[in-house]
Amino acid sequence: MSSLIRLHGLGNALRRKAHLAVSSFRSSSTYDDKITDIKEVPYDSSLHKTESDAADQSRKSGSVPAEADVVVIGGGSVGCSTAYHLAKMGVKNVVLLEKHKLTAGTTWHTAGLLWHLTSHDLEMELIKYTRKLMTEVLPEETGLETGWVHTGGLFTAYTQQRFDAFKEMTTLAKVFDIEAHLLSPSEIKDVHPLVDISNLIGAAYSPQDGTMDPAGTCVTYTRAATKYGAKILENCDVTSIETSTDNYGIKRIAAINTNYGPIKTKNIVNCTGVWAPYIGEMVGLNVPQLTYKHAYVVTEPIDGVNKVPNLRDQDSSIYLKRQGDTLQIGGYESNPIHCEHVDKDFAFGLYDLDWDVFSRHIENAFISVPEIEQSGIRSTVCGPESFTADSKPLLGESPEVRGFFYGSGFNSGGMMYGGGAGRELANWVIYGKPSIDMFAWDIRRFPGMLVSNKTWLHQKTHEMYLKHYSIAFHHDQPLAGRNARKDSLHQTLADRGCFFEEKHGWERPGYFMFEENGKPIKSHLLPYDYYGNYDNVKHENYKYDELLRKDYTFNFPGDVHKQLAKESLTCRTSAAMFNTSYMGKLFLTGPDAAAAARYLFSRDVSAPGKLRPCTYTLMLNDEGGIESDLVVAKVPGLTGETEFYMTVGGATTEYCKGHLSDRLSDLGLKCKVDDRTNDMGILSLQGPKSREILDALVQGGNFKKLKFSRWMSAEIAGCPVLIMRISFVGELGYELHCDMQHMPKIYEAIMEDTGKHGICDSGYRAMESLSTEVGFHHWGHSIRYDDNPLEARLMNLCDEGADYVGSDAINRLRGTNPNKILCCFTVDEPVQLFGHEAIWRNDEIVGYTRNAVHGFALNKEVAFGYVNARKVGSSDDEVVLSGNYEVERMGKRYSAQVFASSPFLPTFNRMMGKYSDEDQQRLLARMNA
Repeated sequence: MSSLIRLHGLGNALRRKAHLAVSSFRSSSTYDDKITDIKEVPYDSSLHKTESDAADQSRKSGSVPAEADVVVIGGGSVGCSTAYHLAKMGVKNVVLLEKHKLTAGTTWHTAGLLWHLTSHDLEMELIKYTRKLMTEVLPEETGLETGWVHTGGLFTAYTQQRFDAFKEMTTLAKVFDIEAHLLSPSEIKDVHPLVDISNLIGAAYSPQDGTMDPAGTCVTYTRAATKYGAKILENCDVTSIETSTDNYGIKRIAAINTNYGPIKTKNIVNCTGVWAPYIGEMVGLNVPQLTYKHAYVVTEPIDGVNKVPNLRDQDSSIYLKRQGDTLQIGGYESNPIHCEHVDKDFAFGLYDLDWDVFSRHIENAFISVPEIEQSGIRSTVCGPESFTADSKPLLGESPEVRGFFYGSGFNSGGMMYGGGAGRELANWVIYGKPSIDMFAWDIRRFPGMLVSNKTWLHQKTHEMYLKHYSIAFHHDQPLAGRNARKDSLHQTLADRGCFFEEKHGWERPGYFMFEENGKPIKSHLLPYDYYGNYDNVKHENYKYDELLRKDYTFNFPGDVHKQLAKESLTCRTSAAMFNTSYMGKLFLTGPDAAAAARYLFSRDVSAPGKLRPCTYTLMLNDEGGIESDLVVAKVPGLTGETEFYMTVGGATTEYCKGHLSDRLSDLGLKCKVDDRTNDMGILSLQGPKSREILDALVQGGNFKKLKFSRWMSAEIAGCPVLIMRISFVGELGYELHCDMQHMPKIYEAIMEDTGKHGICDSGYRAMESLSTEVGFHHWGHSIRYDDNPLEARLMNLCDEGADYVGSDAINRLRGTNPNKILCCFTVDEPVQLFGHEAIWRNDEIVGYTRNAVHGFALNKEVAFGYVNARKVGSSDDEVVLSGNYEVERMGKRYSAQVFASSPFLPTFNRMMGKYSDEDQQRLLARMNA
């Protein structure tokens, strides 16, 4: 069977390469009114004049090629960038279709601002790449200027919290070699003499920021694209898209129809901005974005403006862009106007500006730069912009329709993200995945049940628009779109003081809060009030919001931190109950499930010779990158056939389903993946007393003899339950998998006498601390698909001499030296670490932390990050673990200790139920202190 799999399982990447005919080149990456106030703006064709007959010919209307390897729809900045990168990376037949003229829609009227400083590593990298395209690559390749204006960027802070956020950003900027400075109020005047500094705490200054020209950008992208063989077709309207269903029931792109005829193609990229939902509808897909009117005004000339940097006053939710000797003023209001419908022919049109909505931005601009009040308004621009439910763009291949790629929803940032987004979309199309971790933008981050929920989308996009310039606190939670997915224990836990976090639409326990007298604080979630906008009454005394604001800090969050300590140390010393029902629960079923499982996972999850195994394993991609870490249990199916029960991270459920679908479509085997996430609950009882507690409740089977990494069937309180002896926190523990409807009864039986055993409820915040403290991995943080097992020190999870996805790459890695290596860092000083801190070794930055927590048992800050082995000179631990290490947090370096793995030992003994009395007494003393 393995040879059959080998033959059929060459992988999507190879199939893509075959039909795309790529070269070996690959990029190097390190709300409800109808529209009645449309006014058309005359189109200026001179914006798109070219000097090349070949480029002009490539835009010829009236004909389309019979076939294309890839069709990019939309001639805005993202579409043009995608076509350029596809062609440059060797795809021989790339076609870009624009219904009107290049830049039509949203690109032509955009402010075009490029700001380097963000709170996310992915965004910072993509923005840096876009700037390089504008200033170096495209001018060199085309001989044309892109219209880049180098202005610098100033970020002002009226509050200490905002300034602290800037400290984080400028620290991360060092990692990506982006120049950035923190300025005192007096130093701000040296950079921007017109700013009123009287109420400012400080500012961040990014000298390499600037402004992109929409027309120049798109012209140079397409000029370069045609140079590499792409065809750019304007005035070409997509009328429909044809799909086919393959032998495995998978829907795939087959052709695209236009006003000039059909084009056979297997891949389309939907870069149509606010019109992306129209294109999605053609193949039955929802595109989870909404359109809002977004505006700016241009002042009359102001003396001295032509030399000042662009300015972001995020505390006032405005920006001020330098435009010659005038300023462009824009911002994000709390009551944006939603466009229920955007006409398909709304190409170079604008809306009338609603001054009742926009006027607050003018008032705030007067405060920031008083000279504006003496000026007049020369012009207004109000156009449509698309926004998403989490302020992140929508990218990647649809899991429902293969060959359909998303490339929209840029939340008014399409210009500055466009260069990097185009590069990664090209990688996605050609190789089946981007070259860097793009999960934060991947369409598969959203569950299908939510993307079709209009109420959820409306609430979420409103809140994201309103909070566009809000401080990105690490544990912030939305107030919009809540209670979309709840498990059967939700109300019980809410009544017991649970503060819920939203993840993947699920309400999952974050932590539990109590009054001083021990009474639970009930922070029930209330219907979304739109922050009091649109005639809604804003909630008063909203307990959930009050608790949430305790986390609006870059330091330890007071009472919340104390509760996390209690939950964590109770788990280490007695027992804690976690409701982990939000995790994805997938079943690989069918006659050939066992053969498929051997091919899908890096370990043999059938575990020959082991009775009822549950195995911690990886799913890899062809390059050996880690697509998921998961637990797989070999269980009997309802029909008697063996099934493989996979529990995956809840936020990655759709992602994992997509990966599994990709691979199974290659195999030709009789098997499928069933998603039973909504039907099952999981309770996880962890801690030294977990066995004692359950032993009194479990009926059927010999519970006490249940070995580690094994499962058994039993009953608790008369309810059937599958018990797995596994742990995610490094303690003796058990997971109880059951029907969702039975979970409350099982929970009540276990928690009936909490005082007897000292058991407590606990949430994901404590679980994150506990698991990180012992060195367990978090996919998307310490491990991602751009990390391989050698780099992550997980080669022990990769079977030798076996045939599975990524095994060839793993075999090539054996005996080699990685370019980076995962390490654990601890900091003794009591400073809150979150991740994205710079890692210094001997006064040189050698990486940055991926995730970080306060470890309550160690009483230290614990972080994980990759050390650049090339900078260190070796990947050998003898070298890597030597030297003077520091972790830089918010501009200040702290001495750090470095380890190959967590210093919390002996972890394995604790999971085996072997506890040291001395260690336990020490932890008890710390908990009671």
